[in-house]
Amino acid sequence: MLPIKNNLSRLLVLTALLFTQIFSIQALSQEIPALLLAQNYQQGVDVTEYLVSEKYDGVRAFWDGKQLISRQGNIIYAPDWFIKNLPKTQLDGELWMGRGKFDALSGAVRKDAPIDAEWKNIYYQIFELPNAKGTFEARANQIVQIVKQANLPHLNAVTQFRVSDENALKLRLNQVVKNGGEGLMLHRADALYTTGRSDVLLKLKPLYDAEAKVIAHTAGKGKHAGKLGALLVETPQGIRFKLGTGFSDAQRENPPKIGSTVTYTFKDTTKNGKPKFASFLRERNE
Repeated sequence: MLPIKNNLSRLLVLTALLFTQIFSIQALSQEIPALLLAQNYQQGVDVTEYLVSEKYDGVRAFWDGKQLISRQGNIIYAPDWFIKNLPKTQLDGELWMGRGKFDALSGAVRKDAPIDAEWKNIYYQIFELPNAKGTFEARANQIVQIVKQANLPHLNAVTQFRVSDENALKLRLNQVVKNGGEGLMLHRADALYTTGRSDVLLKLKPLYDAEAKVIAHTAGKGKHAGKLGALLVETPQGIRFKLGTGFSDAQRENPPKIGSTVTYTFKDTTKNGKPKFASFLRERNE
């Protein structure tokens, strides 16, 4: 009977470990922050109802009062000096190194062992107070006060401004893009805090961007023979299409893996929801 008891004991231990792992995975999934996500700007919107700001091409970062967390729920390992004096209140913003420096920024913030020299060039641009009460206009004013009180050189309140009409909005967009910026964000001034994809927050760019999952690779022809021709991708809405442009030679030789998520740019969509003039931008590595 002794071997039976030993086997039963092992089974109970393994079962306990399995349940521990399951609950650990569930707990981890609960740490993914619920954030507000933007819709694309559509012509005809009453822009006087919105506060407008520059769209920063950085890495989204949620501050829970103790650590920085990516949009996917991963911890962003910043140096102690970068986070130790951040406000205790929750913050939502963008880690940003400057216009046109996304690749350098992405490489810096993805390291498990942060490098001080890289982080000294990174700013935390705050544009939202998660779960705070009041309208967005009130929250934006509160952000200014919080940042002022913190008095940290790497912590900034994103500048919010109003425009008189759509022509004024387009002029500001052209100015930002001409200076190397990515685009503009419009947030309804009277909006209470919410999460998920919502039209209370709009993004306006010369080219829109979105994410899709890689389903398959298609072989290249001609000068791309023996390399990637295109990615077959699927959007969160279930729309499938091919991405065949925007790749470097190195990316065609070593394309994003099947199952990975990529970001692509496009100018518009068809009536069936397929993006027009879609082009590969980058693989999401968070």
